Amino acid sequence: MSIPIDARCLQCHFNKSVDLARSLGDEATALAFAKDLMRSYLEAPDHYCSVMLGPATAQLLKKYYDLDPDRFRQEKIDSNNFVLARMDDIRSRAESAQDPVLAALQFAILGNYIDFSALHGEVSFEKLDEMLTNARKMELDAACYASFCADLEKGKKLLYLTDNAGEIGFDRILAEQIHGKYPHLEITFCVRGGYANNDATREDAKIVGIPFPVIDNGAAIAGTELTMLGEEAKQAMEEADVILSKGQGNAETLLGCGYNIYYAFLIKCPRFIDRYHKPKLTPMLVRDPEFIGAAP
Repeated sequence: MSIPIDARCLQCHFNKSVDLARSLGDEATALAFAKDLMRSYLEAPDHYCSVMLGPATAQLLKKYYDLDPDRFRQEKIDSNNFVLARMDDIRSRAESAQDPVLAALQFAILGNYIDFSALHGEVSFEKLDEMLTNARKMELDAACYASFCADLEKGKKLLYLTDNAGEIGFDRILAEQIHGKYPHLEITFCVRGGYANNDATREDAKIVGIPFPVIDNGAAIAGTELTMLGEEAKQAMEEADVILSKGQGNAETLLGCGYNIYYAFLIKCPRFIDRYHKPKLTPMLVRDPEFIGAAP
């Protein structure tokens, strides 16, 4: 269950965190921060994956630099505004496609590009516009997509695990297309339970007008860690016939858990490049390998 942190993940997390600290103050403070950060690594359980280091890091940034836990607020505002301005056009493009669910899924996966933490310094709304123009050319695993649709057809409850602000607007369009094709499905959205990078919270779900019930996972981490779930999210996971998990952080915390989860994301780091033998920013749709009946 989950992808535990390795030396490369630890190095990546440390370098990004210390680079941020050095940009916020003097070297003496950055050194003190770095030492405390290393102590937090030593105290972390062996099963932790990288996103689970987030809360301790946020506490140290608050301690040394009084940095707001919601430090990506402006990026989230910009992301939501970007998507809201394009939502009608993207919805129209999805609805006019031969398979509106597939088209909306392609747009939703591209929305996973809006990640100001994993893609630090690389996110460009101009580039995303270019990517959206070519969204319909995206190639996904056809067998996995067929299995996803079959499960939606026979299922009663779909739990939609969201990732980033802005991206959640694309998720709304996908959920609307799923609801249109499978009106019998109960769809529930699950957002983060607190501030975690630029990930979507209840506030972001409200801003983009999610028309389905919204719950949160009870944790302020950039993923969905089963041991940290609140009671509402835990019940939703147990009752869902199908779970759609957006983003690499959710995949990192859930892969191998055995639920009937379909993971939709862009590859963003060396761990996933090595795992799937695909280049960075490759769009992915994969089913949880430990679910009974899933293809190997």
